[in-house]
This record gives sequence, structure tokens and C-alpha cells, in this order.
Amino acid sequence: MLSITMKLHRLFFVTVCVCSLAAAVFGQPGGTLQKIKDAGVIVIGTRESSIPFSYYDENNQVVGYSQDLANLAVAAVKQKLNLPDLRVKLVPVTSQTRIPLVQSGSLDLESGSTTNNVEREQQVSFSNTFFIVSTRLLVKKDSGIKDFPDLKGKNVVVTAGTTSERLIRQLNDKDQMGMQIIAAKDHGESFLILQSGRAAAFMLDDALLAGERAKARNPNDWVIVGTPQSKEAYGMMLKKDDAEFKAVVDSALADAEKNGTAETLYKKWFQSPIPPKGLNLGLPLSDDMKELFQNPNDKPLQ
Repeated sequence: MLSITMKLHRLFFVTVCVCSLAAAVFGQPGGTLQKIKDAGVIVIGTRESSIPFSYYDENNQVVGYSQDLANLAVAAVKQKLNLPDLRVKLVPVTSQTRIPLVQSGSLDLESGSTTNNVEREQQVSFSNTFFIVSTRLLVKKDSGIKDFPDLKGKNVVVTAGTTSERLIRQLNDKDQMGMQIIAAKDHGESFLILQSGRAAAFMLDDALLAGERAKARNPNDWVIVGTPQSKEAYGMMLKKDDAEFKAVVDSALADAEKNGTAETLYKKWFQSPIPPKGLNLGLPLSDDMKELFQNPNDKPLQ
């Protein structure tokens, strides 16, 4: 005969299996969705100065292309959980804090300008891609810098924790260029260092560089140059291995990309006047973005 302890173990195992099966059959949320439902709030990580993706406008409100897409994801979560009054809490993050905050569960979703790559996929999960960029340089128009070899022996600023920081350090070591690399806390600080003359170039994703240029007193004094050092896919970060929550976010993004909503938002943020100065970034929709809108996916490009 089975001991009482063994019987209790079997009963516990059966109970767990039955509960898991019931959750699957009746569609009860688990993981992040359950956490959101229990709290009545969804927590989203945003950026302070990632123009035009996620940043503060003149009214200190978070706006941008990524934020608009995050709002679509929130609407999908509200529908999934039948919580029309679900509250949204926005938490500012930096390039260095965003991954740990997602891993710890402090953030349910991060929507800014984060590159999905193979290395990061070991730490967090990524939604469907919502933007494709190339890493280039922002320089003074009369600097004489046209491409990366021109940076030899010069000061270059990057934002700490970005893929651009890793790439420029690799290039510096491989080609023995003698660059002095300055790591700033965010994109806004990086551009301030460039404008002050402490750096000759600012390396970052081209769309973000266009956003920083738009903040300058005289935007036409600055140009984006250089052979792209990488092609990168932006995605929203969420906790690793939470397939149910990821499916909701992915579906919201895929629908927006296929039905024309994402392209409308692109025109709003990249081809129209945007806050705070009403400048138009004037970035045409790339072939990569057109292909993405036709075939949504969550694949990293590096």
C-alpha cells in the first residue's frame, strides 16, 4: 500500500495538472497577464529622449512612434482581460536599466528604441519588430568627417549600453583607430556632448540621430553620414518565455503593420512636424520597413 505521504504527493500532482488543463481550456491568463489583471495596472518602460520613438514633449508627456504602438498593445491587453479601465503606469528607463527592469518583472513591457539581437534574446523576449534602422554618425556639416575611417584619433560619443557602443569599441580595437570613446547616460546627453565640441561624432541608429538633430538650435548645421555598421530591428521587450503575453502584443503589432495603421503612424512621426519644435525629420519609408509591414516577424537582424 502507498504511504500517506506518497498519496498526498500524487494528489498534489493531479491537482496541478487539472488546474493547468483548466486554465488552458477556459483561457485563464497566467504569467504577466495574470499579474496585470490582479494589479489592475500595466507597467510600461519608456524613454526620456529617444526622439521620435519615446520621449517627453513640451508638456512633459511621453509621446512618440513607439508610445503610440505601445498604446495599441495596451488596448489589446484590455480586450484580452476584459478590463476597459486598466490603468497604465509609465516608468522612464535608460539603455542600462531597461533589461534588468524587464527581467525582474518591474516592467511588463518596454517600448522605446531597443534592438532585438541574439545576445539579448538570452535575457528577455522581444515582440514583433516595429522598426528597422542602421547605425551611422551625426557630425557637424563642416567637420570634414564623411565616414568611419575619418574618426581616427578623434573623440566619439555613444550612449552607454547601446549596440553602437559595442560596435564602435570593436571597430576601435580591430582597426587600431586610437579613438577616445565617451559613453553618455542617454541620447540627449550624447548630443549635448557633441554640440559642446567635446566629441567630433555621435554614433547611434540613424532614425534616433535624426531625432536628436531636430532638437538642435540650427538642425541644418548637422548631417548624418557614414557607411551603416549594422542593420538592427527594434522590438518591445517583455519577460522571457511568457508566450501568452507575447502573443497578445505580437498580434497587436502585426495587425497595425498589415492594416496600414503603422504606416500612418510612421508618416505622423517621421514625415510630419513633431513636438517640441514642430520640425519634420523627413525620413522616407525604407524598403526594409515596407517589407516588415507586409511580413511582420520577431527575428533579430544580428
